[in-house]
Amino acid sequence: MIYSFSMVFERYIKEVYPVRTGLTIAFIVVSILLSIVVLMQEGKENGLTGTLTGSTDTYWSKNKGHSKDAVIKMVTVVLAVLFFALAIVLSSKWVA
Repeated sequence: MIYSFSMVFERYIKEVYPVRTGLTIAFIVVSILLSIVVLMQEGKENGLTGTLTGSTDTYWSKNKGHSKDAVIKMVTVVLAVLFFALAIVLSSKWVA
């Protein structure tokens, strides 16, 4: 009997490891989202202008906690914690 990839994959998802499959899919999604969010972050350097003039006290630097960067930083932390938690669970013997 010849098995196609979809038949084997369908049997694997339904019968063999449904919990591990779900966690693996979640792990892949979190990994991709974490990569995207990290690439969206801006650098921490002030640039050449800030170094030469010494002007690092701007409105942007004072209110950085309420900006888009603060939200991206929090999302990065949450996704990183999820990434490591899923990695530990997937590598453990608790999930069949």
